[in-house]
Amino acid sequence: MVSIATFKKIAMSFPDVVEQPHFEKQSYRIGKKIFATLDIKNQLACLKLSVADQDIFSAFDKTIIYPVPNKWGQLGWTFVNLLLIKENMLTEILKTAYDTMAPVKKK
Repeated sequence: MVSIATFKKIAMSFPDVVEQPHFEKQSYRIGKKIFATLDIKNQLACLKLSVADQDIFSAFDKTIIYPVPNKWGQLGWTFVNLLLIKENMLTEILKTAYDTMAPVKKK
């Protein structure tokens, strides 16, 4: 289980992340792009992954990590059950979502 405070701490640990309201949820953004939302009431996060990353993470355990069951899920949006996930796995999946949405830095 991962607490809401731990989720927020991990999400905010990446460079240039801001937390903003998004309808009835909190969103975590890099620039104007949302990489995660947090549904505090249901202890559920929704993360933006590539479809390939979604397949990889969902293969771990579909009761913990699974595609949003609609067209958003087909675009890589993925639910994470905070009551069941371990902190190290959450850190990895949040970093992947952040990297998916972060702008590419020019060298």
